[in-house]
Amino acid sequence: MSDQHLGTSDLRDPDTDPTAAYALEPGYVRSLTDGVLATTGRTEPTYAPVNGQPLGMVPQSSTGDVAEAFERARRAQRAWARTSLAERSAILLRLHDLVLDRQAEIMDLICWESGKARKHAFDEPLHIALTARYYARTGEEHLATQRVPGLVPGLTRVDVNRVPKGVVGIISPWNYPFTLALCDGIPALMAGNAVVAKPDSQTMLTALLGKRLLEDAGFPRDLWQVVAGPGGEIGTAIVERADYVCFTGSTATGRIIAQKCADRLIGCSLELGGKNPILVLRDADLDRAAEGAVRASFSNAGQLCVSTERMFVADQVYDRFVEKLVARTQAMRLEPGIDWGSDMGSLTSRQQLETVTAHVEDARAQGARVLTGGRARPDLGPFYYEPTILEGVTPEMTCFGTETFGPVVSLYRFGDEADAVARANAGDYGLNASIYTRDTARGRVLAREVKCGTVNINEAFGATFASIASPMGGMRESGLGRRQGAEGIHRYTEAQSVATQRLVRLSPMLGMSDETFAKVMTANLRLLNKLGWK
Repeated sequence: MSDQHLGTSDLRDPDTDPTAAYALEPGYVRSLTDGVLATTGRTEPTYAPVNGQPLGMVPQSSTGDVAEAFERARRAQRAWARTSLAERSAILLRLHDLVLDRQAEIMDLICWESGKARKHAFDEPLHIALTARYYARTGEEHLATQRVPGLVPGLTRVDVNRVPKGVVGIISPWNYPFTLALCDGIPALMAGNAVVAKPDSQTMLTALLGKRLLEDAGFPRDLWQVVAGPGGEIGTAIVERADYVCFTGSTATGRIIAQKCADRLIGCSLELGGKNPILVLRDADLDRAAEGAVRASFSNAGQLCVSTERMFVADQVYDRFVEKLVARTQAMRLEPGIDWGSDMGSLTSRQQLETVTAHVEDARAQGARVLTGGRARPDLGPFYYEPTILEGVTPEMTCFGTETFGPVVSLYRFGDEADAVARANAGDYGLNASIYTRDTARGRVLAREVKCGTVNINEAFGATFASIASPMGGMRESGLGRRQGAEGIHRYTEAQSVATQRLVRLSPMLGMSDETFAKVMTANLRLLNKLGWK
C-alpha cells in the first residue's frame, strides 16, 4: 500500500483471512469526496469488491447541483479558452509526470474499488500518461488555425479555426475507473473546453483522485466539475445541459443518450457494447496466439469493452491451440489483494457475478462443454469467478450473441477464412477484433473485411488501445464517434471557416451582366481544373 496516502486500519485480520482488506483513512476519503459538488446531505457507500466491505461514503448530488456545476464550468471555460495552446500543453505534460510519480497510489485505489489485479490496474495510469503526452505534443497540430485554398487563387484567403464546444458532459463506467474517467476529458480540456463528469457510483473515489491530479497539475479548479448520483437522474441532467456528451457504457443506455442529444441537436460520442472476436489462422504462431488470447479474454476478469468473447480457430491448428490455451488458463493465479502477483482479480459487483454465472450455466445446460473454469470462487472473495473456456456454444445459448462482460470465452472451428470473417461479423456489435497470422500483410487485408472499429494483428488489444494517435471506437451497435487521435480532439470543437476576400467581389463588376459573369466564372473553372487547382 502507498502509506503516504492510504491508511491501514484493519477491517479483517490479514494474517488469518486471505480476503482481508484495509480501510482507507477517513481523512484521505474526505479529501477526495470534497471534490464532489453535492448539497443534498445524502451519502452512499463505495465498496471493495474483494471482500464487500465499505471503503468510504460519497456525497450525492441533486439536479440543482448539476445546474450549479455547469454554471461554474461555463465561467471557468470562458477564461480557459483564452489560454494559449502552449500553456495548456505544459499543464498536460505536468499531468503526465504526476500520474507516473503517483502510480502506486492510483493503482491501490483502482484495486480497492474495482477488484482488478494490480497488473491490470497498471494499464490505467499508463494509458492516461500516454494520452496526456500525446495531446500535449500534438495540440498545436490539431487545433491551430489552418489555411485552406480559397475560391480565387491569391484573392480569397480561407482560415479554418477550431472553436471549443463549451462544456462537455462525460459519463464514465466502473470497469476502468481512472482511465475512462479522464482519457476523454483530457483532449476536451486541451481544446479549450470545461468538463462536467459523472463517474459510476461504484468507483467514485478513483475518479475523484483523477480530478485532484488535474488540479495538482495546474488546471483551474472549476474547470473540471464532478457530480454523483443515479444515472437516470444525474446523467440525464448532464445530457440536458452539456454542449457535447461523451458516454461509455451499455448499448441500451447509449441509444437513450443519442436520442436526447438528437433532440437538442448536439453531438455525442458513444463507446458501447461488444462481442469481440479473435481469428487464429492456420499459419499463426500458436504460443503467441494462446498468450494473447488469455490477455484478450481475461484481462480485468473480462470486464473490458474490447475483451474477447468469441474465438475462431482454423481446423488445421484447432486441437494444438486449444491445448495451449487451456494450459495457460489453468496456470493463471487468482489471488485476492492489491499486490503484484495475481493474474486475474475479482468481478466488480454481484450483478456481474450473477450475469456470468447465468451465461455459463445456460450454456452448460444446453450442451456446451466447459474446458476449464466454470465456477464461482467464494473462497477468494464474494465476486470471484474462474477464467472459463467453453466449447460447443450454439445460437440458442445466451452467451452466443449476448455480451457477457466477464471471464468467459467460446471456441469455434473454421475451415475457410471467408467463413471465419463472416461469423466474426455476425451479430450487431463491431468494437474490437484480433487476427493471429505469420503473414501480417494477409492479416491487414483480412482486417479491412472485419466490421470492427479496431483490429489488432498478432496482439490482443493493446496495440490499438495504447497507440493514442489511432482513433478508437465501434462500428454498428458498438458506438458512434472515436476517442484518441485527431478525431478524439476534433469532436470537442466546432470548425469555423473565415474567408477574407481581396480586390474583387464575387458578383458582377464594372457593368458586367449576370450572364457575362457566369461565362467568366465558367472559363475560370475550366482553367483552374487544367492547372490542377484543388
